[in-house]
Amino acid sequence: MTFGVAIVGCGLIGAKRAAVLGPEGRLVACADLDLKRAIELASLHGALAVDDWRQVLELAEVDIVIVSTRHDGLSEITLAAIAAGKHVLVEKPVARSVLEIETVLAALKNTRVKVRVGFNHRYHRSMRKARELIDSDAIGELMFIRARYGHGGRLGYEKEWRADPALSGGGELIDQGPHLIDLSRYFLGDFTRVSGFAHTFFWDMPVDDNAFLLLRTDSDKTAFLHASCTEWKNLFSMEIYGRMGKLDLSGLGGSYGVERITWYRMLAQMGPPETTAWEYPMQDDSWAIEMREFYEDINTGRDPSASLHDAQACLSIIESIYRESGYDYRP
Repeated sequence: MTFGVAIVGCGLIGAKRAAVLGPEGRLVACADLDLKRAIELASLHGALAVDDWRQVLELAEVDIVIVSTRHDGLSEITLAAIAAGKHVLVEKPVARSVLEIETVLAALKNTRVKVRVGFNHRYHRSMRKARELIDSDAIGELMFIRARYGHGGRLGYEKEWRADPALSGGGELIDQGPHLIDLSRYFLGDFTRVSGFAHTFFWDMPVDDNAFLLLRTDSDKTAFLHASCTEWKNLFSMEIYGRMGKLDLSGLGGSYGVERITWYRMLAQMGPPETTAWEYPMQDDSWAIEMREFYEDINTGRDPSASLHDAQACLSIIESIYRESGYDYRP
């Protein structure tokens, strides 16, 4: 089956999604408040371009809607797409608040619609290799994760939509933080004890530019996370510690550097570990892998592995940190 796809939000992420639809997908329509941007993307694929996303939901040939807008539009468009009977791939964080995402979850009940959340980082080659090694018990029972994710902003960053809490729902914690939280949950499980601190150190804006999190499961598996937009040099680093070794992941390609994963295997006598490393300088295939999995979800009736419940869990943690830090961004 070939799915008709509409993309709402034709910026960088929307363009990435359009490029990896593969033989199972055909781009039917592009919608963006900036009609010129919609036209530019649509022209590459022979699709319709509009500046009102509601129009694409009226098209019978649209089976899947990809929602890659600012945060303030994500839940509203997802709700409307569900009501129209369209399957949805919506980018993280899905909503600006837990309340908004609960509304989406309620709308999804008793429908056949599939909604997948764009937790794209799960599909990077290094993450897939980490999952393989962990599932094969290569590093033993997991103990904790230490991870950092950040960028340095750019001139005028404090005037962009991400710095407006009404549009973004928060700052760096709700921007890059969801990827760190989701990956940590993906490997360690649900976090039941949450503490941390979000603060605005550098940028002259009403949202946070750094967040520090300490998350624990019921069995005390722990994630120590730092999301930052004062990193200056783009950085992704995740270390996963087990009782028999460690996985050290770094880079995401592009400005974040070559993607790598190093396996440190503890020896019986301890001391310096055996080391095996994999490096992935080739083109990132995570977007294509993720899209193919969504097609399979729909074809088989399977619930997406990256779900609204995962997004809800992330947002619950984010809201808890914001409350603890004295921020109230709820729309």
